[in-house]
Amino acid sequence: MRILVLSVNYWPEETGIGPLTTWRCEYLASRGHDVTVCTTLPYYPEWRVSVSYKHALWRRELHNGVRILRSWSWIPKRVTSAKRMVFETTFLMGNLMTALSAGRPDLLLVESPPLGLALTAALLRRLWGIPFVYDVMDLQPDAAADLGMLGDGMLMRSLYWLEKFAYDRATLVSTLTEGMRRRILQKEVAPDKVTLFAARADSALLQLRRGTGGEAFRRTHGLKGKFVVLYTGNMGIKQGLDVILSAARLYQDRTEIVYLFAGDGAVRKDTESRTAALRLANVKFLPVQPREQLFQMLAAADVCLITQQRTVADVVFPSRTATFMAAGCPIVASVNPGSSVASILERSGAGLVVAPEEPMPLFEAIASLQANSRKLSEMSEAGRRFAQEYWDEKVILPGMESELLRIAKPGLDKEMESASALAFQRRIQ
Repeated sequence: MRILVLSVNYWPEETGIGPLTTWRCEYLASRGHDVTVCTTLPYYPEWRVSVSYKHALWRRELHNGVRILRSWSWIPKRVTSAKRMVFETTFLMGNLMTALSAGRPDLLLVESPPLGLALTAALLRRLWGIPFVYDVMDLQPDAAADLGMLGDGMLMRSLYWLEKFAYDRATLVSTLTEGMRRRILQKEVAPDKVTLFAARADSALLQLRRGTGGEAFRRTHGLKGKFVVLYTGNMGIKQGLDVILSAARLYQDRTEIVYLFAGDGAVRKDTESRTAALRLANVKFLPVQPREQLFQMLAAADVCLITQQRTVADVVFPSRTATFMAAGCPIVASVNPGSSVASILERSGAGLVVAPEEPMPLFEAIASLQANSRKLSEMSEAGRRFAQEYWDEKVILPGMESELLRIAKPGLDKEMESASALAFQRRIQ
């Protein structure tokens, strides 16, 4: 099966949509499928093009069996709603050109956001007569509305129109969690048209040795003997990172507790500036960590944090939730109680859920776990059990492949019929 994937993020990006899309594509390629990815130059989460790709307009690569076609996009230095629209417009223009150059596939897999890829997918579907799967990683219009980013004007209505356009024309709509699926079904999409392509529990993380596996990381970064509270991943508006700084400020005299930020994003500089202004000696920052150091950092962490603004519920699901649980990291989540993260932590017993944007409950949860090593151990084991049961790559990847084959099968059958007819005509000529 020839699969063409449209995604704004891909390898070598370490956080967000990129790693999950890369993992899926490389699995499909390992199964013998011909996989091509149309994307842009690596820029996320720093919002800065990687040095090795600087000044490039186009790039063709082959990585782990996947053909990658990259096109230039304008990357803003500071992300605003208006600048993000310009970025997405330039991305969509270049992405369409690279998709056309890739040739007709059997199936189109579209990763959203950005929502505008629905227009590209609809055009290619009509041009080539192929099915497309619309994979929703983030309910972008709902997120913009919940965060009050765009108001209730024409632009917001346009986003919702575009979202409906995508759902109507997609052959299949997939998403990460049952909560996100329910939200999509509320938009009058047929239940048999919406499925789950779940997050990933990396099999290597399931084997990670907690504590001892992180000793070298602790020594390197001066964390020996500290209770390490880790936030890693994208640092954006939705994450509401101020609550972590406020919690750190409440009890600065508790010097044995260190808050470690590792990652990048639109608000990282502002978060660092506020930390310096508040003179928080108990807060440290690291850049995005490559895979080996990431594993060591997770092994060193006593508690991992997931934070979201109060208005964010089932519109996004941070993939690091699965990463933390697979690694056996106890979690404290400062999130909406109606969110997918809260639901999963309560079902699994892998963490504590506290009120979002409120520093005191967050600190109290962290302090309670510091004083209860038995609870930490129980949460670690519970997280790994849940991750292995629901996000094991040996189960969810074959399930995804089966769904893609089912969607592509009518087109493949027609191709086989045409090829057989052509072969017969040649024999009788």
